[in-house]
Amino acid sequence: MAVMNLKKFSFTYPGVDYPSLRNITLPIEKNKITALIGPSGCGKSTLLRSMNRIHDIYPGNTYDGKIELLDSKSGTMKNILNIKKENEFITLRQQVGMIFQKPTPFPMSIFDNVAYGLKISGLKNKAELADRVEQALKDSALWKEVHERLNKSAMGLSGGQQQRLCIARAVAVKPEVLLFDEPTSALDPISTGAIEELLVTLKKDISIAIVTHNMQQASRISDYTAFMYLGDLVEYDKTENIFLNPKEKKTEDYITGRFG
Repeated sequence: MAVMNLKKFSFTYPGVDYPSLRNITLPIEKNKITALIGPSGCGKSTLLRSMNRIHDIYPGNTYDGKIELLDSKSGTMKNILNIKKENEFITLRQQVGMIFQKPTPFPMSIFDNVAYGLKISGLKNKAELADRVEQALKDSALWKEVHERLNKSAMGLSGGQQQRLCIARAVAVKPEVLLFDEPTSALDPISTGAIEELLVTLKKDISIAIVTHNMQQASRISDYTAFMYLGDLVEYDKTENIFLNPKEKKTEDYITGRFG
């Protein structure tokens, strides 16, 4: 079952005569990890950022086709490309959170970082707020490391801890989907391993899409893999099929390192 469906989706940046993404049809399966792989400049991050319309921070982009998101309350799919109101965008980005390549903690305390989205969504009860923050930090495998310094600045955490804090901030509002744009590329191997373990744990409750240049990472943690090349989706399948028995020669050439 898909929690998100892209149907013949195309995307064009302002002032550009040709689309950066062309007729992408791709499901994001519920409680699974979907890896987006492909060489630099092939459209992976553009596609990922379309899934919660973060591009709309800058006007003039053109969307075509559909990106449907499952509404867990009604059980129906809604096309997020129809969203126009500011409050709808806020709701969308709570439902579909994003973690970037470089950790982006806010210049405030660890507690306030995690509580930020909860406060925006209207949660004011201090006891409930504290409980939700604690649970999010536990879900992100960070609670034991920071529980005695919640009022200290988040900027004092290590890079790996900051990335897990950003995950906690996103998890706290209970999203349907989490989008990860090369979340470990700036981290050391130990922190990378911790993030990978965390993602595998999180998929029990959250559906995940991750852009990665690391073939080994994609094969280790993802359930499904989509290979992209020059704005096209070349192949999508279960990860084991993509890596062991790809249908497209271009996929095989990329996986085996003949280009990229």
